[in-house]
Amino acid sequence: MRILVVGAGGVGSAVAAVARRRRFFERMTLADLDLRRAEAAVAPLGDDRFAAAAVDASDEASLAVAIAESRAEAVLNSTDPRFNPQIFAAAFEAGCTYLDMAMTLSSPHPQRPHEEPGVKLGDAQFAEHERWRERGLLALVGIGVEPGLSDVFARYAADELFSEIDEVAVRDGADLIVEGYDFAPTFSIWTTIEECLNPPLVWERERGFYTTEPFSEPETFEFPEGIGPVTCVNVEHEEVVLVPRAIDCRRVTFKYGLGDEFIDVLQTLHKLGLDSTEPVRVRGVEVAPRDMVAAALPDPATLGDRMRGKTCAGTLVTGTGKNGEPRATYLYHVSDNEQTMREYGHQAVVLQTALNPVVALELLAERVWSGAGVLGPESFPAEPFLDMLADYGEPHGIVEGDPRNARGGIDA
Repeated sequence: MRILVVGAGGVGSAVAAVARRRRFFERMTLADLDLRRAEAAVAPLGDDRFAAAAVDASDEASLAVAIAESRAEAVLNSTDPRFNPQIFAAAFEAGCTYLDMAMTLSSPHPQRPHEEPGVKLGDAQFAEHERWRERGLLALVGIGVEPGLSDVFARYAADELFSEIDEVAVRDGADLIVEGYDFAPTFSIWTTIEECLNPPLVWERERGFYTTEPFSEPETFEFPEGIGPVTCVNVEHEEVVLVPRAIDCRRVTFKYGLGDEFIDVLQTLHKLGLDSTEPVRVRGVEVAPRDMVAAALPDPATLGDRMRGKTCAGTLVTGTGKNGEPRATYLYHVSDNEQTMREYGHQAVVLQTALNPVVALELLAERVWSGAGVLGPESFPAEPFLDMLADYGEPHGIVEGDPRNARGGIDA
């Protein structure tokens, strides 16, 4: 398999570090607007299967050239989701398998943003499902950690653990600390602003999709492996769109353990208009306020040496077990920053994200996973994915019981 990775930032370079240990691909080209960044990601690998290239992810013609020159069979989108339409389209025109870790962006409902969805995450991609299916091409969307591994957990629970599912509740929490900074996000601030300040999405079988206020319905969730209790709040995320398409359940939610300080910063950015993606003119130069914020903050990919702690991504499933008894099970993956820095040279959050598209690419290369159309990870068998994740040295864990009940559930 020949692979083009578009974007050589934190996640893109971590993808290469993970893939270096595997033998399923012939060539992996890391392409970036900044050729030097792509070259810097490839150089320490010491592996001639990797190459660097320049590409403008906002330009479909530039992408077409990069795909052709790399002779890619698969295109992995490792940019932020504002570039999804161009990369998605270029992969289709080239007849390539497409993978991403975040889906096309949403737009709030113009009149009732905190009650009804407008354009949902991924709507633009799912609208192309039949075109991809008719050409026999696969677009595997949302194959990071969340979405991605979280959806695989939901599929595994539906197939192996439950006879009936009430709720699929994706919960993410961490105890990570970045030393030397008052405020330093461990993942792309551009994407974090997008998903945290948009109206959160919830799906219920009887009601369909609906939205709430940002940071609504706080609950205390007891995360495993020493992380402990974290307050989680509703955040817009792709699992709420993806899971109901393939898994029979009554409710799907996503909550993120952000912390009061992080929420305060995001709310302040919003009040000041610094979350806007619309350019403003400053001393003759046009710049989007959100891009300025991202440029002013430290690059998350460079924070590994200052970080300590763990991050946990997982899926809580409640319902009726195979034995007919009530069941609640939290399937999760914990990434320890000390371990990821030691083994891969990448910080825990980007490494945990990067693992999953590499596993998926290997399953596709070996034809264990196959399909056509625009599909999410929950549309594929989960057991081979989890087995291969363990083979990568990154096994998942399982906690029986509802971690929301450990300390009282939803907060007042």
